[in-house]
Amino acid sequence: MRLLVGLGNPGLEYARQRHNVGFMAVEAIHRLHALGPWRARFDSHVAAGTIDGTQVVLLKPLTYMNDSGRAVQQALRFYKLAPADMIVLHDELDLPAGRIRVKIGGGHGGHNGLRSIDQHVGQAYWRVRLGIGHPGDKDLVAGYVLHDFARADRSWLEPLLDAVAREIADLIAGQDARFASRVAIALSPPRPKPPRPAPTAKEEH
Repeated sequence: MRLLVGLGNPGLEYARQRHNVGFMAVEAIHRLHALGPWRARFDSHVAAGTIDGTQVVLLKPLTYMNDSGRAVQQALRFYKLAPADMIVLHDELDLPAGRIRVKIGGGHGGHNGLRSIDQHVGQAYWRVRLGIGHPGDKDLVAGYVLHDFARADRSWLEPLLDAVAREIADLIAGQDARFASRVAIALSPPRPKPPRPAPTAKEEH
């Protein structure tokens, strides 16, 4: 079993904010893989089902970002899972918009949701860092992450969410490098090879 956690803040006023891209990612996974209905449990919205034969539980904490770890801890304890069985999807300021990075363990990098999870269950869980870009000035960060995605962001945001949902089975199976590679290819497909030049008269003979 795998626990897939999207980080964000509950409520319609936060739904399209950059800080909620983790919620958006698990919602995209839920839609694509036709998992069970969302239910209230563990101070969260929870949905369950299978992806490529592996049982998964999706979790969207309703505790607000700063207290995400409390909800996560409840779910891990109930399902008797280790932190290494958990994948957390979250926004990442220090990655260009539309890029991803995958790793297990490490620090929270100032992210309050990760900080809370670290405090409750430790650091030995998988993180999918979803790049949202940086406003360029640390004094602008709070307003930037708590602001809705711009209309222009749709050009990279929707393909990113689609690719993560489509390829998540690889990460669930422990194939983190394959997952990251396939998402990257989906967002930046290889350029087609240029056509071969027509043969010269000399080459034709």
